Amino acid sequence: MLRSGWLPALAAFEAAARHQNFAHAAEELSLTAGAVGHHVRKLEGWLGVQLFHRHARGVLLTPDGRRLADAAGSSLSDLDEVVRGIRSGRDEPRVRIATLHSWLVAWLQPRLPGFVAAHPDVRIGFETGFALTRFDDGGPDLGIRLGGGQWPGLSARLLMDEVLVPVASPSLPGFDGLRTPADIAAARLISDAGHQGWHDWFRWTRVREARPDEHYQFTDSNAALNAAALGLGVALARERIVAPFLESGQLARLPVPSMPARWSYYLIHPSHRRLGADAQAFADWLLRESAPYRP
Repeated sequence: MLRSGWLPALAAFEAAARHQNFAHAAEELSLTAGAVGHHVRKLEGWLGVQLFHRHARGVLLTPDGRRLADAAGSSLSDLDEVVRGIRSGRDEPRVRIATLHSWLVAWLQPRLPGFVAAHPDVRIGFETGFALTRFDDGGPDLGIRLGGGQWPGLSARLLMDEVLVPVASPSLPGFDGLRTPADIAAARLISDAGHQGWHDWFRWTRVREARPDEHYQFTDSNAALNAAALGLGVALARERIVAPFLESGQLARLPVPSMPARWSYYLIHPSHRRLGADAQAFADWLLRESAPYRP
């Protein structure tokens, strides 16, 4: 039987279990570490069991603590979703995901039917753009970001690495003569707004004094690949994004070295916010789908 005041104590315990640290839980809940400790001790007194092993750098869950943490996290997530729905006054997608347009279209969408088959009732909203998404209380649940994996306030899990590959349409005039980096340096080039570009690739392939003719420039990677598929020039493509073009035969990899990208794709979410059940299901599925693409 639940007692009066159990909900604040349970919320404090769940945050402490997630962070494995009373001070970090206190910061999330706008409490003091002492108040979090008081709530946890009160909960332990009610239950008659120890929930944490205390040590100098934080806390570790006991087996009983792990059982309660799993149940508390799921229950509080469900409550959070209900409260957000009531406050919003409208039926919003349950899982909101912020990601890159190019990666969404080329890599994620072709795989979404697999998630839908396993979770037909989960509603998802996708948000795309170049600006870094704000993960405040009204922001998305999850994000897929290309970068180094370190962002303040965000938990990051590696999804996949990336490789940069020169590609062109087989219909491009002179296609058969593009055999070396020096050949490509003399061709019309297509660029996008990626973190790395042709100058990086020529430096990596040791083509000295290359002055690449970036004849066509696009902010969107898919637009750059479409331009290459139309035979307008050679594009430096991200391997994960260009895959559909290669499979369809619209583009072909040129017989020159590929360059490991500086950045990788990460699944991110706010460290201070627990994932709802549906968001967690999507995150788990995405990590499984991307496992073959991790080093």
